[in-house]
Amino acid sequence: MFLMATSAVGPGFITQTTEFTAQLGAAFAFAILVSIVVDIAVQLNIWRVVGVAGERAQDLANRVLPGAGYLLAALILFGGLVFNIGNVGGTALGLDALAGIDVRVGGAVSALIAIAIFLIRRAGVAIDRIIVVLGVAMILLTCYVAFSSRPPVGEAMRQAVLPEALGSDMFFATVTIIGGTVGGYITYAGAHRMVESGVRGPENVRTISRASVSGILITGVMRVLLFLAVLGVVTAGASILDSPNPPAAAFQSAAGEVGMRLFGVIMWAAAISSVIGASYTSISFVSTFSATLTRYRDWLVAGFIAVSAAIYLVLEQAPTTLLIFAGALNGLILPVGMGIMLWIAAFRTRDLLGGYRYPRWLLAVGVLAWLLTIFIGYQALAGIAELWR
Repeated sequence: MFLMATSAVGPGFITQTTEFTAQLGAAFAFAILVSIVVDIAVQLNIWRVVGVAGERAQDLANRVLPGAGYLLAALILFGGLVFNIGNVGGTALGLDALAGIDVRVGGAVSALIAIAIFLIRRAGVAIDRIIVVLGVAMILLTCYVAFSSRPPVGEAMRQAVLPEALGSDMFFATVTIIGGTVGGYITYAGAHRMVESGVRGPENVRTISRASVSGILITGVMRVLLFLAVLGVVTAGASILDSPNPPAAAFQSAAGEVGMRLFGVIMWAAAISSVIGASYTSISFVSTFSATLTRYRDWLVAGFIAVSAAIYLVLEQAPTTLLIFAGALNGLILPVGMGIMLWIAAFRTRDLLGGYRYPRWLLAVGVLAWLLTIFIGYQALAGIAELWR
């Protein structure tokens, strides 16, 4: 569960939470609460369908409607590419905070390092262990900032249930953080890994449900801590949105120069692991369609990282903007795959779920969450279009 939490708290997670807290203030607590509820409903249903069926989502989709699996894989691959471009931007933000390295240079160098780590297995094992240590440091640093910045906790709790305004900015923030937690490839990655480890079938429903919810809850706690840390800094009068690297500015304001440098190390480590993880998982959605693709999977992953870095350098967009756009886009992709999984739960239990009796309450919760993601996504289109411009 700890690894799930530290993996989820990547550069997009950190940047999105910081940016929206600075924009919306205590009202962002409402978006966090809604996102956690929706995330749980999404994960419970998608993991239940994939876990009981014991098959990958794209293969299930093809059995529902020939070609649907290829469409789902294409959407997830595209969403993963956009997310990975943002991850490369996250490595740039980390090196900028650590040593003041130009974001273009930092992104290019980090992409080369990511390819080397992926192709050299021992280096990958070493970086995994380092990330665990840095994950502990990230949690401790965030807790320190959350307590030392003295955020208005009471006001945040009030606005979590009674927000002052529900405009397009709130909808945009909500769909973005949902997309950054369970959108695109993210929720399927955990479900597929679970199936591959042998946890599948109706007899493992309890384990599947517990695993799906625990990761969301731990990630939610981390988001609340980061939200409170930044809220305290913003409430004290710091103007972090003027900075090209808002998360680093927030930690610098609360913990000084040492806090900013330490944040840079943590941000870079989180981003480099996300670059590798997002690339590997995105390619895994298409590599199963052909024996040739499976044979050259490692080179496809390396190429995916290289393409992500090249697009990042060509776009010449601020890393912060890319990270927010990536979450928003994955939030729009989410209803497609979830709709297919809910269709299986409602109408294809006999053949695809082995006759498993899918709980009606869980299906109802899933449908409500699915409709909510469509509504929020539609309302957020204006914010996404503005960000694109």
